[in-house]
This record gives sequence, C-alpha cells and structure tokens, in this order.
Amino acid sequence: MNIEENFQHAIKYLQEGKLRQAANICLEILEIQPDNSKVTHFLGIICYRLNNYDLAIECFKKTVQLNPNFTEAYNNLGTSLQEKGQFDEAISFHQKAIQLNPNFTEAYNNLGTSLQEKGQFDEAISFYQKATQLDPNFSDAYTNMGKAFQEQGQIDKALLCYQKAVQLSPSNADAHWNMAYASLLLGNFKQGWKEYEWRFRTTKKISLCRNFQQPLWDGANIRGLTILLYNEQGFGDNIQFIRYAPLVAQRGAKVIVESQKELMSLIINVEGIQQVVVQGGELPEFDIHCPLLSLPLVFDTTLENIPSKVPYIRVDSVLVKKWQDKIANNIPKFKIGLVWAGNPKFRFKSCSLGFFSPLAKLDNVVFYSLQKGEAAEQARNPPQGFKLVDYTEEINDFSDTAAFIEELDLIISVDTAVAHLAGALGKPVWTLIPFAPDWRWLLNREDSPWYPTMRLFRQTCQGDWESVKILIENELTILLKEFRTA
Repeated sequence: MNIEENFQHAIKYLQEGKLRQAANICLEILEIQPDNSKVTHFLGIICYRLNNYDLAIECFKKTVQLNPNFTEAYNNLGTSLQEKGQFDEAISFHQKAIQLNPNFTEAYNNLGTSLQEKGQFDEAISFYQKATQLDPNFSDAYTNMGKAFQEQGQIDKALLCYQKAVQLSPSNADAHWNMAYASLLLGNFKQGWKEYEWRFRTTKKISLCRNFQQPLWDGANIRGLTILLYNEQGFGDNIQFIRYAPLVAQRGAKVIVESQKELMSLIINVEGIQQVVVQGGELPEFDIHCPLLSLPLVFDTTLENIPSKVPYIRVDSVLVKKWQDKIANNIPKFKIGLVWAGNPKFRFKSCSLGFFSPLAKLDNVVFYSLQKGEAAEQARNPPQGFKLVDYTEEINDFSDTAAFIEELDLIISVDTAVAHLAGALGKPVWTLIPFAPDWRWLLNREDSPWYPTMRLFRQTCQGDWESVKILIENELTILLKEFRTA
C-alpha cells in the first residue's frame, strides 16, 4: 500500500463530503501504521464531522500522545470536548494549543467560544479581539464576538460585529443568522425576516434543509394548490408559528402540516389545517411547501400586523373534562401551573423549583407542576412547606398539557413550549425571561405582541433570578387579593 497516495484519496473524499469512505481509508492505513499521528488526527476530524464526538476525542487524544507538539490536535480536542459540554477541559486544550503557537488564531477563537459557554463573556471577547488582531479578515471571530456582546445586552455592538463579519465574508451564514436575531430583537422585522432565511445554510441548521422538488412558496397565488407547512425547530416554534396556517388557508390552498408527533393531536384543531402528518413519516402529495418560520417573511410581518388573535389553538372537550374532574376538589383556590426548566442546552433560560419556594406562604392558592424532562424530578422533593401537585405522569402529549392548562387560572413558566402553549390558548401566562432574551421577546417591554395574555418578567442582569422572584411574589400577592375579593 502506498500510504501517502491513499491518504491523499482520504483527503479528497473528505472534501467531497464522502466521510465514510475517507474514514475507511484512514482505518486501513492505521492497521499498517497504528502510530501515524497525521492519519489519526485526520480520522478525528472525520469523526467530528460525523458528530461522533467521543471517537473524535479518542483520536485527538491519541494524536497528542503520539506527537505532544501537534498543535492543531490540541485545538481540535478542545473543540470536540466543547461539543460534549466539557468546557473546562476544552479551555485547557485550547490554551495548550496557544502555548505551542501564540499566533494560532483559530485557537484564540475557540478558546473564546468555550469561555462564552461558561458565561465568561468579557474574557471571551478579549480572545476574539486577539484573533481578529492576528487575522483582521477572520469573519467567524467577529460573528462570535457579536454573540458575546449580544449575551451582554449590547445589541448595537453585536450588530456592528455581524456586519463586519458579513462584509469580510458575504456568504457567512452564521453571521447573517445572528444578524437576524439581533434585528428581530430590536423590532426591525423587515431586515430580520430576510436575514433569518440564512438559517438553513448555517453549520447548525444545514442538515434541516429540505430539498423538495416542489417549489418553495414565496407568497405567489396558491389558490387550488396543496401546500405543505413544516416545522424545523422546537415545540415552542411550532406552537408560535402555526398561527399562520389559517392565513395560508385563506389564500385558497389545501393546508397539510408536518409536525412532531407530540403536537399532532393539538395542531389538527387549528383552523384551516386539513391534514397533519408525523415528522419523518411518508408525505402525501403536495404542490408547494414552506417552513413555518418563513411564513412571517411571506406575510411581510411587522410589529403592527402580527396575527395575534387568541386562542388559535383549541382543545378537545373530552380531554378538558378529564382534567376538570381531576382537579375539581381545588376549584375554590387559585390554580397556578409551574414550569421552571427548559431544554438543558439553553441553561440560561432555566431556574429551579426552589425559585418558587417564597410563594409557599401564600394562601388560597394551589400549585401544579407542568414540568417535564429531567428537571421534573425536582417535583418529587419540593422545598419544605411548598405544596406542589404533580400529575405530569398522566400527560401523554401537548393535548393533555393544553387541557390541563385550560383548567388553571395562571401559568408561570420559564421560556419554554408551555409558555407558548398557554399564550396560544389565550390563558394568563407569566413568562420568565433571561437577561439575554430570545429574539421573539424583544427588549424593554413587559408584554408580548405575539401573545396578548402574556406578561414578561425579565432578569435585570445575567443570571439574576432573584429580582424576578421578588417581582413575581409581589405581583402574585396583589393578584390573589383581587381573587379573594372578586
């Protein structure tokens, strides 16, 4: 076997996106030369591209054992560890790469992203600045710097960074997408929706792009056609943007929606939807398609014309009766549903059940857990004196959650799908917003133009749930006084 010639074939396969073929060649070479650090490192890169971070870490660790001065391997090891959420280890290996090569711009950038994941934004920015000093054309470093400024609430600085990134690299999809976030956050919907279309070209979302033969709807006449609407993101996004389905139906089209199975029984009740199919299943015939989050662009949505009529989701009456019977013994009391944690990936959005412990002293109120996932375990051991009713094991899908919500007086939730669901049902909902909010909550306002019955409770600084807790307690005390005198 000609080792170098075969290795060049592996490089070519990687460039063509043929990752499995590239990996097989590397494995064949390593059977003959198990101590070949260059090939071991390249195999790690392939494993990383395949999202197999455990194998990538194994390859990169072996690489630096074979060659302790292999700078790129330390950097790639740090990046792989970051994907696993092991940020302290990642930081140490990025620092090692910089120690070996003080001019290694990529390592400074990656060190910044690891620090940013830990919430050390000032330090992260300093390393992004170092990277751009070494390479003034480093577009990705400007993008990451913008994200760090945005997390600090410095949106104007963030936008300048994104604009610089796009100026340096007009095809930098991540910079465009982050520019969309900042623009939407500022209420500049005209630019925001346009930039948001870059999401399918970003490194995180490219796999979600649907390559249908049928055309993408751009707002043209669809009367008499069958259109497929589909969600490419989370439950909350699906709930928020399904509001556009009736508007699509009003254009004279037959509307089919592809949805996560957990939402199917709920979405079928939305006006104008004729069929719902499960995400990943076989699709019926259709003439044209559009992702849900592209509909605001199609309908030229502004702050003034957001389709905000609620409820736009309705619940099966049989399910409502089931939950009504279940909690009937607590009717004289004010009934509050609680959600304290969302997706673990977005840890800044979450608090703990202990956040609500000061509310235990309030009279004439009963609290219900609506929390699902790992954080639901906290409901089994609530804070001392906090009475929490937990029926979540009987919640099978979002239709059950919706029926449960219909029987409650108020929902208090962190930024999760449950908050969206309560808003879509037209129920009073208090949503707890982190200091660096998601774009849809805008800035410096207590209401949401998307949900008329929602009130926003914002952190005043990064990680500060304490001030939110005090405000919630005060406002709930006032609300309960009104409830008792009603």
